[in-house]
Formats: sequence, structure tokens, C-alpha cells
Amino acid sequence: MIDKKFKIVLSLSLSLTLLFSAFGFFYGVVPGLLCLFCGFSVTAAYIIFTKNRFKKIEELNNYLDAVCAGKLDLDLPDNSEGELSILKNNLYKVIAMLRFQNDQLKKDKLYLADSMTDISHQLKTPLTSMMVMSDILKDEQSAAKRNDFVEIIQTQLEKMRWLIQNLLKLSKLDAGTVEFKEEKLSAKDVVEQSLKPFLINLDLREIKLSKSGSDFSFNGDKGWITEAISNIIKNDIEHTPCAGTIDIKLSNTALFGIISISDNGCGIDEEDQKHIFERFYRGKNSSPDSVGIGLPLSQAIIRQHGGKIKVKSKIQEGTTFELYLPLYIEKA
Repeated sequence: MIDKKFKIVLSLSLSLTLLFSAFGFFYGVVPGLLCLFCGFSVTAAYIIFTKNRFKKIEELNNYLDAVCAGKLDLDLPDNSEGELSILKNNLYKVIAMLRFQNDQLKKDKLYLADSMTDISHQLKTPLTSMMVMSDILKDEQSAAKRNDFVEIIQTQLEKMRWLIQNLLKLSKLDAGTVEFKEEKLSAKDVVEQSLKPFLINLDLREIKLSKSGSDFSFNGDKGWITEAISNIIKNDIEHTPCAGTIDIKLSNTALFGIISISDNGCGIDEEDQKHIFERFYRGKNSSPDSVGIGLPLSQAIIRQHGGKIKVKSKIQEGTTFELYLPLYIEKA
């Protein structure tokens, strides 16, 4: 289909060629032929240039039609210059970005499917256990056994509550819907707060707790930071034998405050260390009740605060988690 503007320009060019040629022939044959030749040459050049331009535009249109049809594996390389080449290269960048986002979306779908499978499995076990216990309770006459079954059900309910709460926290962090408070926090105070839920357990298992180092201040949300540290302490306790030791040390560099939490437990296998912050991952030395949520949640919280977590571990020697948190900066 010929463009309307192209027709107008072509008609105008031919008209001017004939007009100037007529004036040229008025003065002589040579001037007339010269005007006729120049006019037709310019017109021919314009036709060739415009047809090539239309061809490139049609290629771009076909390319976009293919993209709209879902074909993102097409290449459109162009190293030439000009407006259409710039447009073509910019389109290629957009398509490359869409291709990346499409690949990422596929990965996210697979990850979501795997996560749903893991969650279903983690919930199925305590649910099955509680259903069995409830059926037994219907006919159980012994008060002692009934109390035992009730305790088992309560334990499973607590496990489900913890799992669901932490999954919701992770979902909020992933969605970016969490609004963290920015307040000046004392590392010593946050550590003490994180230890409170475990003091009785530490005492019952005769685990020696030592704290050392100098206090420092950092920016953060006390509730969320306490959650992150608590999960790491919980992990250390699960892997520390009775009468073992847990050492918490505070230190700082020019930019970061460091909370170091160490144990003398079974340690983490070198291969497992690469995956301990992956959700639902359970290493070789994981406790039977572990679901692989606590450490990923801790890492997500620390990262949201601009920090990072490092882990050092040796089998049968113990594990050290180092939490790096940006130091508090007084606002002007």
C-alpha cells in the first residue's frame, strides 16, 4: 500500500521536473534534456530511498506483530545509523528486557509451585498427626493418655502456628509491603530481647551462654531485627549438645556493627552451607522438627535493613553466624 504523502511528493517532483524541463527546452535542447535528466534522477533516488524506508518499517511492524504473538526469541541486530536504526535498537532493548522478565516469570512460577508443594507437605504432617490423635481421643478412657494426646496435638498446633506466621512474614517481605521503623537501636538490648524466649531451654539443657564485646548502635526495626536474631539463636540451640556452649560477641568496623553468634555443635556440612538460606532446605544435620524457614527469614530481614549474614562452620567443631548491620548515623 503506497503512502498518501509519498504520492503527493512524487506527483510534485514529477510536475516540477516537467515544468523546469519545459523552461529548459525553451532555451535549447541541451538545457531541457539536462533538467529532464536531473529531475528524473532525483525522483528515482527518492523512490528507491522511500521504498527501502517502507521496507524497514514493514520489517519492524512484522517484528512487533511476532512479539505481540508471544515470540520473544527473535533477534533484530542493526549496526547502521539513522532514525530507524535507533528505533530498531531501542525496540531490541525493550524486547530483551521483556524476554528476561518472561524467563524470570517462568522461574517464579516454578518456584511458587515448588513452594506450595513444600508448604503442603509441612502442613500435612501435623494435620495427619492431629487427626489420628483426635480419633483416638474419642474412645480413650484413660485420663493420663488423653492428656498425653492433648499435649501432642498442642505441640503440632504450635508447629503449624509458627510455620504459618513465618510464611506470612516472608510473603510480606517478598511483596515489599513491610514498612520498617527507623530507630536507634542498641545491639546489646536487641540481643537480650532475642534471648528471652530461650533462657529456660538453655538452662534445662545446661548450655553455657557467654556474651562479650562492646555495644554499638544501628538503624532498624526492633521487632523485625529481634525476629532475625531469634531464628539464628534457635538454630544454634537445636544444633548444640547438652552442656554445650553458645557465644555471642559484639564488635564493629567503620561502617558495620557485627553480631557474632557461635556454637560448638555438630556444624554444617560444606555442601549444605551453600543452601542453608534457601527456603525449605534441610541439611544433613538438620533437626527433625526443622522446616527450613528460620534462616531464610533472618537473611531477608537483615538484607532489608541494608546488612548481610555470613556463616562459618566446620563439622564437629561448630558454627558461627555473623550479622553485619549498618551503624547508626545521626541525621543532621
